[in-house]
Amino acid sequence: MKTLDMQGQPCPIPVVKAKEALAEQDATGVVVLVDNIVAVQNLEKMAKGTGCGFSYAEDGASLYRVSIVKGTGQSNEPQNVPSDVPATAEDRKTGPVVLITADSMGRGADDLGRLLIKGFIFSLTQLNPLPEAVIFLNGGARLTTEGANTVPDLKTLEEKGTGIYTCGTCANYYKLTESLAVGSIVDMMNIVQRLGKASVVITI
Repeated sequence: MKTLDMQGQPCPIPVVKAKEALAEQDATGVVVLVDNIVAVQNLEKMAKGTGCGFSYAEDGASLYRVSIVKGTGQSNEPQNVPSDVPATAEDRKTGPVVLITADSMGRGADDLGRLLIKGFIFSLTQLNPLPEAVIFLNGGARLTTEGANTVPDLKTLEEKGTGIYTCGTCANYYKLTESLAVGSIVDMMNIVQRLGKASVVITI
């Protein structure tokens, strides 16, 4: 079975990569290496939800070896969705506009906040439909510049058709104009127009 080293990767990257590995032709299962019990629990939910067998073993102080085997469990995913269930993001033809106003997510530990924002932006690449646009304001402008660990996922979004926009005033304020690594710089009027036309706006 294929082995994925997902140590240090934020949620939901281990789950998504495990699903991708299981979807490969001729795949019988996957072994995922993670460094925290929450990741183990998330992988277990995914495995049981898709009818896969699941087991794990602790391999060292902070290393867990998770084994997921296809077709050896019982799926607990709902087989039918009632017709009166409200529409979700997956049902919409147009994705949301996402407004990111800081280079971390939530209040508390800064390191945790930066880990969360990376996981959030990666999760946007898995959204269906994809965001129509992702707009960066204030400290969020740092996430679109050279060296930011969010740039690869933002480039993935851009390649798939999502607009990536950084506030020009913010880029100038933080002296980031020359280090932009993805997307384009826009003015506030452009940002307001995009927000005004959006069917759904998610603000972080």
